Amino acid sequence: MTIKRDRTTRRMDWLVFNIRWLLLVITAGVAFANLPTEPLPLGLLAALTFALFYNMALAVLEFTEYWHPFLPIGVLGLDSLLALALFITSGGSQGPLVWMGLLPSLVAAFRYDWPIALSVLLGFLLAQSGAHLGLTPQNFAGLLPVWLSTLALSVVVFIAALIAARLRAYIQALVRNEEVAETQRTVALRQHAQAIYEMASKVSASLDYKKVLEIALNVGMAGAEGDQASAAASMVSAALLFQDDELVVGSARRMTTADLRVVCPGNEGVLGQVIHDTETAIATDPGRDPELKQFISLQKCRSLMVIPLHAGYETYGVILYAHPRPNFFDADQRALLTAVVNQAIIALQNAQLYRNLRQEKERLMEVQEEAQKKLARDLHDGPTQSVAALAMRANFIRRLLERNPQSAAEELYKMEDLARRTTKEIRHMLFTLRPLVLESQGLIAALKQLAEKIKETHDQTVIVEAEPKADENLELNYQGVLFYIVEEAVNNARKHAQAPHIWVRLKTQKDVLVLEIQDDGVGFNVGAVDINYDKRGSLGMVNMRERTEMVNGALKIDSAEGKGTRITILVPLTEEARDRLRH
Repeated sequence: MTIKRDRTTRRMDWLVFNIRWLLLVITAGVAFANLPTEPLPLGLLAALTFALFYNMALAVLEFTEYWHPFLPIGVLGLDSLLALALFITSGGSQGPLVWMGLLPSLVAAFRYDWPIALSVLLGFLLAQSGAHLGLTPQNFAGLLPVWLSTLALSVVVFIAALIAARLRAYIQALVRNEEVAETQRTVALRQHAQAIYEMASKVSASLDYKKVLEIALNVGMAGAEGDQASAAASMVSAALLFQDDELVVGSARRMTTADLRVVCPGNEGVLGQVIHDTETAIATDPGRDPELKQFISLQKCRSLMVIPLHAGYETYGVILYAHPRPNFFDADQRALLTAVVNQAIIALQNAQLYRNLRQEKERLMEVQEEAQKKLARDLHDGPTQSVAALAMRANFIRRLLERNPQSAAEELYKMEDLARRTTKEIRHMLFTLRPLVLESQGLIAALKQLAEKIKETHDQTVIVEAEPKADENLELNYQGVLFYIVEEAVNNARKHAQAPHIWVRLKTQKDVLVLEIQDDGVGFNVGAVDINYDKRGSLGMVNMRERTEMVNGALKIDSAEGKGTRITILVPLTEEARDRLRH
């Protein structure tokens, strides 16, 4: 049966174990130094060998923490027998190991108390006396060294027992303090876990980044434990967020009104270090920091912790906590605040994603509205005008039949030609609205069919040069976006560039798809168009750039007046390529 020892017993057992090793090493040294016999007596050598393996076995028990209530009694008995064997094999009362009673009695002194230790010493004295008389019958005078040695050892054992009692009391007090500290640490961990849980619950219910920062600061200041709970009331904290490449105060606790207007470049001191390394930093005396010294509330603080609001490739800013007490941020406090800020980072990402989705929704609504307007314009300028012309010609032919049938026949031919052209325009519009060939055969086939229809409808030459299977690694949704970019660019060139030829090229360069639309037309001033970009002065350019962003791509326009135009779009096919293009 194995029973778990308390901490005090385990530490005293380790002490006894080390004392036994020390005594055995001294015993071996004395034996080798005082017995000139070569080799040593076989009995003494056997006893020393047994002592070595015996103590090694006890070491295994200690390391495996095996313990039984009767084990100390058994070990004490073996210690007594071992000591008696060493006494006898080293020459008895005339040998150098007459003091071997110290081994079991000293072990008893540290494991129990002084009465038991002296009783063990007395029992060992009787065993020594019996062994001596057995070896040299009726030689009582030879017992004198044993008695004198035992008298001296009794003093040593008594003093050792008193020391052991004091040491045991000290260890018990130390263990109690450790248990209290562990209890406090357990309570603190529960408080930390509760604080982080509340933080996660609150931030998951809010997509407003300002509320997220407020919650992070509140939980960070309320999460201190022990005597720090009251000290946390003096903590100064703030969330500094990037705005126009500078850090501004997004939210704060215990800061003055003037501090809320402070702007930091984030290039020097602890702020620059944290932003550059994206790692938490602990500093002292923030009032002397080259950037933080602007904050009046930090002048009296003597300890500072700055945590970056960093996720992926995005750094939103930093959260700082400061306190007037030096070394306020211990390991537990740092762990709590780091966990709180990590939750805030997740919430900031969610808020950012929500804001991006909302902006994307608004942008898609604008794109849809613009597409509807474009369709209305195309219908008005194309088929609607043609249908109106057909109605007018039909009315003209009806009256012409009464006066000049021959001329009416010629007008019917013209009317038929107009109807055919109108049909082509409508079919072309239907094709661009939903190119079915894109879904069935892919982007390259759709581009070639687009070129045929533009040639058929508008007599515009469009040359498609596509690398075989260049589109096979591209998602179908991305193919649709690229198709509409090409359609937009080709229509712009057809309407404005006065280009005899338009080239559409598609190829891959490692893990990037390269799409080019080039014409040999009149060209334009790209800078002049970009000036009006924010005002949406060129909706065709705006649509192409926004659609390029939808496929995580990059768009480049090269043009000059009189030199034609080249539009290049790079689309990443892997995550690594996306990261490269992003940077």
